[in-house]
Formats: sequence, structure tokens, C-alpha cells
Amino acid sequence: MRILVTGATGGTGREVVRQALARGHQVNALARSASDAAPLLPGTDIIEGDARDGEAVAKALAGCDGVISALGTKLSLLHEETLLSTATRVLIDAMQHRGIKRLVCITGIGAGDSHGHGGFLYDRIVQPLLLNSTYHDKDRQEDEVRESSLDWTIVRPTNLTNGPATDDIRALTDLTDFHGGSIARADVARFLITELEDRHWAGKSPVITSADAARA
Repeated sequence: MRILVTGATGGTGREVVRQALARGHQVNALARSASDAAPLLPGTDIIEGDARDGEAVAKALAGCDGVISALGTKLSLLHEETLLSTATRVLIDAMQHRGIKRLVCITGIGAGDSHGHGGFLYDRIVQPLLLNSTYHDKDRQEDEVRESSLDWTIVRPTNLTNGPATDDIRALTDLTDFHGGSIARADVARFLITELEDRHWAGKSPVITSADAARA
């Protein structure tokens, strides 16, 4: 397939690009600066532009069969975050216009009905004090995806690490008695690409974590 990856220069996005290319896919990457992105994303077709710019997004979608959205934001306590929901609405409109259906979108544990399952420190301190605005926007982002006519999967990773891939991933939608957990970005990327290919979780919003963390 040819895949558009948004958020491709972030830690998870770069891993998605690397693994997608290794699995024989072609990759388009939308980046604010092509010159800055090129050393980070060898082997990709880089389209320069803002994820909120409909023309840039439409150009980046040319020839694509599906999209992996790994878009993230920088921490800011000074303004209400809107990037994720705005960019997602632009992406959905562009995909629908081009007839591209398949979207796999990362949000995070704490979004939607996974709120309150991030572990004590995360739920009581990190999310309400540092990430409150970001997660309000992630909630809006998820709403945009669910209300679209796309063939979507929303993926909510637990705490991200930069460790090596374990290939031991647990995905779950029943969060009864589940709190916390962590997962390597490399495992997240593997899950995203596999899900784009096989649609096992289409129309669902699984939390993903390392199997060891889930059993702890």
C-alpha cells in the first residue's frame, strides 16, 4: 500500500515510517519543513505543509490507500489545544473527497471512555494538571473520527517508552480493573501498521499495552 503518515517526524511517527517501509509499503509524510524532515524520514515522499491546511493534506493524500495519524502536540499550559481536532477534521474531509476510507488514528489512554484508567499518578496528577487541555482536544478528535463515514480504528496506547520492540502486545476494550501500563513506540508502530492492513479492530478504540504490563 501507499500510506500517508501524519505526525511522521515525532517519535512514534518515525517508527511507523521505518516499519512501514521495511514491510514493503510506500509512505507519504506530511511535514511542516521538508528540509528538516528529510534526514529523519529516509525513503519517504515528503509533502511540505501544515496538517490544518486542506490543500496540503489533499496533496499528501495523492495515490494513498490509507492513513495512519500519529499527530501529537507539544505541552503547553498557556492556551486551549485545538490542533488535533482541527487537523483531524481537515484530514477526514480530504479523505472523503478523495474516496480514501481507511484511517488508523492514535490518541492515548485517558481519552474518551478510557479516562481514569491511566494509573493513580497519571489520573490524579499528570492528566488533570499537565494534559487537561490536550485530552479535551483528543476527546474532540475521537468524536470527529467516530462521526465520519470512514473505515476507522482509534488506538489508545498506554505510557510510551523508547525501548525495543517486544512483539508482545495486548489490545483491550474492556478496561475493567485495568489501570496504567506502558508500551514501546516500536510495538505501537507494529500494531498500527498491522491494523491498517487487517482491520481486526475496525470501528473500535482499543487500549494497547505491553502484555507484561497488562498482567502486572
